[in-house]
Amino acid sequence: MRAALDDLVTRRLAGRAAVPAFTCYGADTALAVVNAAEALGLPVILLVAPSSAGADTGPRLIRILRAIADDSAVPVCVQLDHAKDTALIRSAIAAGADAVLADGSHLPPGENAAFVRQVHEFAAPRGVVVEAELGSVPGAEDHASAHAADDAVKTDPALVRAFLAESGARLLACGVGNVHGRYRGTPAIDWPLLARVRTEAGPVPLVLHGASGLPAADLRACGAAGVGKVNVNTELRTAMLAAAEDRLGPARAAGEDMLTFTRSVLAAATGVSREVLRTLSGS
Repeated sequence: MRAALDDLVTRRLAGRAAVPAFTCYGADTALAVVNAAEALGLPVILLVAPSSAGADTGPRLIRILRAIADDSAVPVCVQLDHAKDTALIRSAIAAGADAVLADGSHLPPGENAAFVRQVHEFAAPRGVVVEAELGSVPGAEDHASAHAADDAVKTDPALVRAFLAESGARLLACGVGNVHGRYRGTPAIDWPLLARVRTEAGPVPLVLHGASGLPAADLRACGAAGVGKVNVNTELRTAMLAAAEDRLGPARAAGEDMLTFTRSVLAAATGVSREVLRTLSGS
């Protein structure tokens, strides 16, 4: 069943838990993620990277993920991630995305808020929930380069309240020592800063990007800290590629055995999804 992003996240936060959002580059990954969620009876978010959404097959991928979400036994939301282009956002909404991250984090705060407000004005009437990002999370969503938290511009709590009022964002991604890709050095979430951002954000749920590589204890603490959505990409890709590397030779030797090869790769994705789902639920 499909679910609205803000409702989904708010419900989980009421139980001091968070919802994981997994980047899906194809339907196979989405099926593995949803299978894990159904086995645990937990909601999940399927993310579409702008690199995938902007391709010729992007709208079709979103429609396929919507169909998977509709068929799911648990609440599932389909979201366009990190979109900086209004044309791409409009295309994703037309294809059926339930939510979008209108990413103006590269802009000054006022221009960022204006960009998000522009998206909100055409997305909200379609029932599409808009997430925003204030501050910057270093790294790229599609590549696992190593970055240090010092590379980031952390979210300034003093800007949060006005930014949310001006932008109309229903969720807020923040920079509190998290990075996209791999962490250089030991990950260190700035929990006091996160608490200040949480206070200023009021009822708006926070989002943590770059969860791959964070200690399980940090992930378990997210829900209680007001972080209702946690994005995972690198960890999922790493497991799938490792399984593919491990099974490629045996699959060729077994007569181009695609079935076993594919099942092995998807089993790796399901395993990562299951572990993250359990951790963010506090179990």
